[in-house]
Amino acid sequence: MKATKRPGRKHGAARRDKQYVLRLYVTGLTPRSRKAVVNVQHVCEEYLQGHYQLEVVDIYQQPSLAKGEQIVAVPTLVKQLPMPLRRLIGDMSNKERILLGLDLQSRAGKSGSPQDETKGKPQKKSLSFPG
Repeated sequence: MKATKRPGRKHGAARRDKQYVLRLYVTGLTPRSRKAVVNVQHVCEEYLQGHYQLEVVDIYQQPSLAKGEQIVAVPTLVKQLPMPLRRLIGDMSNKERILLGLDLQSRAGKSGSPQDETKGKPQKKSLSFPG
């Protein structure tokens, strides 16, 4: 599948200067895969204001990419940039968990850096979704 970069609605100046590079691994055109693609695209369009590249990888069509990234479950969203690298595994229907995984929302539910609520303390860098 192809890379996507689309403008979205504005949600703050803090993210305008960052370029997000994301890769979503799915299995074919299953309903679950299509739902994951739509949900991730919606979050990107709404919160990243066109400052993202989203590549959707069908592991049936490109198994070498999945093997190289050590993908063991799908759907998996990999945030390559900005650092740190993060992997979100499982159901992509929970918008708040996607935002948290992309560092677009703090654990307290407010937009901004996850360090806002902990006054500089580092946050856990991996998330899993049931599914």
